[in-house]
This record gives sequence, C-alpha cells and structure tokens, in this order.
Amino acid sequence: MSAIRLLVLGAVRQHGRAHGYQVRNDLEFWGAHEWSNAKPGSIYHALKQMAKQGLLLAHEIAPSTAGGPPRTEYEITEQGTEEYFSLVRTYLTAYDEGPDMLTAALGFIVDLRREEALELLAERVRRIQEWRKSVTEYYTPEGGPEQPDHIGEIMNFWVHSADSGAEWTQGLIERIRGGAYTFSGEGAPFVAVLADGEENPYATQERHPGDER
Repeated sequence: MSAIRLLVLGAVRQHGRAHGYQVRNDLEFWGAHEWSNAKPGSIYHALKQMAKQGLLLAHEIAPSTAGGPPRTEYEITEQGTEEYFSLVRTYLTAYDEGPDMLTAALGFIVDLRREEALELLAERVRRIQEWRKSVTEYYTPEGGPEQPDHIGEIMNFWVHSADSGAEWTQGLIERIRGGAYTFSGEGAPFVAVLADGEENPYATQERHPGDER
C-alpha cells in the first residue's frame, strides 16, 4: 500500500476539478514528493487508473496554450469520495503501515467530524498498545535485549517506536479535544491548493510537455 491514491484523490477533491499538472504542483507544494512516492509518473498513472475505476471523472477540455492534444481535467465521483474517506479512516488507524500513509491522512483529517477523528486516533493508540503487549510477552525492554548479540536491538527499536507513536498520538488527541483546528461542520473547510498558474515556491522540476494531461 502507498499514499499516492489518497493524495491524488484529496488534491482533486480540494480543487473540484484539476488537471494532472495542478495535482502534481499541489503535491510538491505539500512536500509529498519528499515523504511519499508522489512522483510525476505515479501521479499521472494514478489519475488514469482511478478514472478507469470510476473514482474520478475525466473531462477533455480545450488544448493547452502550448499546443498538443486536449487537456484532461479530473473530478472526483461519489464513489471516489467514498474511497477517499475510507482511505483517510484506514490510514489514521493503520499503525503498522508506512509513515507516508499516516502523513497523508493527517493532511486530510479535518475533512472528518471532530468526534470521528478522536475516535479513530483513540483506535490507533489501542492498536499500538495491543501490538506492544503481544511483543513484550516474549521480550521485556526494561531488562535489556534478550536476543543474542545485536538482534535484541531490533526489538528495542520496535518497542520504542510503539511507545513514541502512542505518546505522539495521545498528544494529538488532547490538542484536538482542546479545540485545535477546524473540522468538518465547524466552519469553512481547510483548502491548501495552488490556483491554476500560481507559482509554486517548492517546485522541484521544470515543466515538461504533457504535464497538463
């Protein structure tokens, strides 16, 4: 599993309608190219695949000013919206997946109701603690590595990661309970996308032919 599916759906959803270069530009603006596999090829592939799957609706519009074939703009469908929220919920609780998925879900967490976000984060803590308990039945970090040589450090790493992950998540829960951020139904939705043609200060690559697909 990877975060690209959620990131692309989220970017299109925030725009309403967006072409490939806009989605790519937004993901670079968010820094997603640094912490996920949101590379240009992956983005355009995801757009086309999700259009085939009915998650996005593809609209062909007038050719770009640079010439070439008509540009394709994408719009999220009802099925795509359901998939989007399903991924946000799954990635918020999937403690045993890559950090790119949690990072992507955090970027869209405010699209949920505050109460649901709190419930999902509490479930994340519960799953982390459950996993830690299963590991420490055979290994007690307080007693030091019990595996021969350096192998015990593997368990030390995982137990430490579980503890720090649970602590961080609990801190986020407390901040949200305290009123941090604006969640769905509480005011104007949070939008952090670039307008068409707006300069991206974090762009990493030159624009290439076909980028408006």
